Amino acid sequence: MLTAIIVMACIAVVLGAILGFASIKFKVEGNPIVNQIDALLPQTQCGQCGYPGCRPYAEAVASGEATPNLCIPGGPGAGQAIADLVGVAYEPPGGDSAEPAPKAVAFIEEKACIGCTACIKACPVDAIIGTTKQVHTIISSVCTGCGLCEPACPVEECIIMEPVPTDISTWKWKYPTYEVKEVKKVA
Repeated sequence: MLTAIIVMACIAVVLGAILGFASIKFKVEGNPIVNQIDALLPQTQCGQCGYPGCRPYAEAVASGEATPNLCIPGGPGAGQAIADLVGVAYEPPGGDSAEPAPKAVAFIEEKACIGCTACIKACPVDAIIGTTKQVHTIISSVCTGCGLCEPACPVEECIIMEPVPTDISTWKWKYPTYEVKEVKKVA
């Protein structure tokens, strides 16, 4: 009986050594650009870009399958940083002439809320507070405005996306644009 245990322990040590050697010898390195792009994303895993999370979107951008302007919660800042990293020109999501959509946050109409927790399960950033059969509320400072809670709610018009009012904390400077004119040389 003791010899069988010793034999099995020796076999386990030999197989463990073989597996350890194989993991070092045949290690496959990931694409470092994917890790850098993933670090620039907000990690909300909201899916607004059309991919199931931030990592798959980063892989698609690194391989050239997706453009760097699809992350809504990250906004133009993340899109510009990703475009610079990948080495492509950044274009706003709607094109150059498109005015960016105003930032919006979700609002729960408390009289309509039935406490089903569907919105809590859908929120990728845990911005909704509540429990079963109780009224829910949204922490507006945490809400990214992804809008995933709105279709998840079974009650019509219970969750409304409201634009964030412009005040000193949300105001953004609109950079001036100048038309470049061709200069003709006079000889």
